[in-house]
Amino acid sequence: MKKLTTLALLLFVVLVGCDEKKSKGQRIVPSSSGNINELLVVADNLLWEDSVGESIRGILAAPVHGLSQDEPLFSISQMPTQVFSGFTTKNRTILKIEKGKAAGTKIAHDVFAKPQTVIVVSGQTDAEIIEQLETNADKIVDAFKKEEIKEKQRRINLSLFDSKPIEDKLGVSIKFPSVYRIATATDDFFWIRKDIQTGNMDLMIYEVPLDRIRKGDSAVIDIVRMRDSIGEKHIQGRLENTYMITEKAYAPYIFETIIDNKPTIETKGIWEVKNDFMSGPFINYAIEDEINKRYIVVEGYVFAPSINKRDYIFELESIIRSTKIK
Repeated sequence: MKKLTTLALLLFVVLVGCDEKKSKGQRIVPSSSGNINELLVVADNLLWEDSVGESIRGILAAPVHGLSQDEPLFSISQMPTQVFSGFTTKNRTILKIEKGKAAGTKIAHDVFAKPQTVIVVSGQTDAEIIEQLETNADKIVDAFKKEEIKEKQRRINLSLFDSKPIEDKLGVSIKFPSVYRIATATDDFFWIRKDIQTGNMDLMIYEVPLDRIRKGDSAVIDIVRMRDSIGEKHIQGRLENTYMITEKAYAPYIFETIIDNKPTIETKGIWEVKNDFMSGPFINYAIEDEINKRYIVVEGYVFAPSINKRDYIFELESIIRSTKIK
């Protein structure tokens, strides 16, 4: 009898909670699902197999910049509209194609589940849909990527390393998983490492004066020179007189972005070990700290021969984008 009373009380509390949410206008949605960087495209088979599908793949499965081998931005699965229901609507990132409607591109959040980003692209004809896709390509990629970074950071936050030593020395907070370790710590340089099955994933955090990196076309030259000097000083190779440098055969990609509401130079490219046969992708972020007249540089790089590296680099990017300057 006591168990029945307890069960009834719990049921009452749940129902009251649901009623309160309804009365406040809060919609109850289930949790979303899906692996990081896996995207669901909802489109009729004829569209997917023709030029609309080609346009989608050209945008969302384009090669990731700065990797040593071609890997797509997103791993895409497709399903026809008529079977898009039930569990399939819970995917965290969804692109829905609607033919026969007015041309448009709409971005919505938490439509069928939470967290979730759903983008609906419509048009009366294939040509109108393709025009919408190509015109809004950057916006579509950015919306999906932000959702995935947010989810990756949520997972990282479940078990965090105590980064107080970094904050004490550099005045910088950064959130990375407890599976990482600090391999080197000085007053102005930190080397943080994570072992993986086929190699390692590493982070470097350091500061340089603002005049170390010039703006404009010279920025990439200064960044390469800067990271090569850091590699020679701090990242030694397996053999004597070997150290990390920037791969000279591949020009790095350079972009402007924002981290911690501060202008940031983002550089992606390939690193190698001078006089040895080791290499892999890197991402380097120089965050402008105008108040302290410096750049905070946070770089992530991966050594994982013969396997895909997209998701490793994505984890490092998600960590780096948590950086805050105190």
